Amino acid sequence: MSPGASSKQIQFARRLLAQEAVAGKSSGQEDSAAFRVFEKLRLALNRLMGGGGVRALFARSLALAQNDVIWLRKLEIKEDGSFAGFERLETGLKNGEIAQGEAVLLARLLELLITFIGPSMTLHLIQAVWPKANFDDLDLGK
Repeated sequence: MSPGASSKQIQFARRLLAQEAVAGKSSGQEDSAAFRVFEKLRLALNRLMGGGGVRALFARSLALAQNDVIWLRKLEIKEDGSFAGFERLETGLKNGEIAQGEAVLLARLLELLITFIGPSMTLHLIQAVWPKANFDDLDLGK
């Protein structure tokens, strides 16, 4: 995998985060869009790969993203594969820094999914989790 998250996956990640931010506002949710995206993906992937597989995938995504965005080292992966530490991110960081870090972290996860299951299956998974979103225009090839 190349150093730094690819621009295609960053773009895809930002679109997913924006989609979830809009959905969260309409339903009155106040937690982070990134937290909700990862939680939805964790639940969907857990059915396919089990908790240990999801935890390993998320841990690798986090390790890769930490090389790109230093402050992501504040995050941890809990035993169930969910992230801990999103609530601590708001102190001392600007909104733009938080948004960039969340996009890089999600982009790294998307890169791993594309590597392991391919672009088509990754898109199918995303569309199953967000059925109202349209990502057909994205080119997920490397």
